[in-house]
Amino acid sequence: MTGTVAVSRLPAATYGATFAQAFVDLCRRAEAPNLHMAPAAVAAAMSFGIASDDIVVLAAHEQGGERLLGLWALRRIRSIHTGFAPVLEAPLVPLYEVSSAPMLDRERAGDVAVALIRAIVEMPDLPSILKLPLLPMQGNVFVAIESALVATGSTLTSFERWQRPMLVPEPGDDAERYLRRAFGQSYKKRMQQHRQLEKAGTLVYERHRGTDAVAALEDFLALEAAGWKGRGGTALAGLPEHVAYIREIVENFAAVDAVRVDLLRLDGEPISGGLLLDLAGQSHFLKIAYDETKARLSPGRALAIEMLRADFAAGRPFRLDSGAGDRVDPSAYPWGERQEMANGIVALAGGSALLPRLAATARLRLRRWRDRA
Repeated sequence: MTGTVAVSRLPAATYGATFAQAFVDLCRRAEAPNLHMAPAAVAAAMSFGIASDDIVVLAAHEQGGERLLGLWALRRIRSIHTGFAPVLEAPLVPLYEVSSAPMLDRERAGDVAVALIRAIVEMPDLPSILKLPLLPMQGNVFVAIESALVATGSTLTSFERWQRPMLVPEPGDDAERYLRRAFGQSYKKRMQQHRQLEKAGTLVYERHRGTDAVAALEDFLALEAAGWKGRGGTALAGLPEHVAYIREIVENFAAVDAVRVDLLRLDGEPISGGLLLDLAGQSHFLKIAYDETKARLSPGRALAIEMLRADFAAGRPFRLDSGAGDRVDPSAYPWGERQEMANGIVALAGGSALLPRLAATARLRLRRWRDRA
């Protein structure tokens, strides 16, 4: 507890029954909504094989009140990636999620972050190490987390830093102004390429939400399977457990109008597609796919341009997180902002995180060796 902030621990299996609307309300008040903290995402994670007993959902609220101020969903895990030490990891399914950060009410972020960290420290059955492989290292949420670690005598070590492309419009922006700023000197070339695609046939951009998104998912899966991921065996359609998880994510979020499938069609056939979570003006990619036979016309970038135009035309505040990992070239995206990311490991309350840090160091050295080889 910190000041007027109290933290409760929620059973994963029943979290969604009482917190679905409270989560949506918190998204509207949060500095950086993390949509994978939603009940719909936690339910899908359990379908992905994560035991409900290993999921720890912490809810911060006003002392004596019901107003939700913060939320953090983590999982207990012990593996080679943790040096076989028990840790608490966020997000629950790092392969398809974009952030390790908790949800914090922007007006109470500092107090809430301290309360959440202190609650973990004080719960005797929880590990004293946090593994945060997708930790944003900038912004008010990180400042709140950093201050909370200092207040609780905890230490953060970061590995594998990278820059993630983001779309964060400035006041007064429109689509044209934003694209000119984001593309810079390559603006003319990129837009000429986009016009070439428009001249190649009838180009139609579609945004599917709700039950339409569930149906459009099939077009997306077929598009992905037709490319190199399908040939390499990594397309969702060829991974039963993974595609079942994605289907549940889409169905669960469609029920609360928080998922969309964007498709770009040329003469009726999809040439690029994006699968995104989208709620309270915050959206992020789960997956993207494109037709490799049209690669010279950059159908993936064309989709992003049409998405951007549609968002500006809607006239509402919006942000987009590409979800790009540390091996992705940021220049491949037509979004001008960057979020510094890192793989973070936290030793709580003066404890040691030696084994997870050694595992992270070994992983980093192995990747560098492979790159050189």
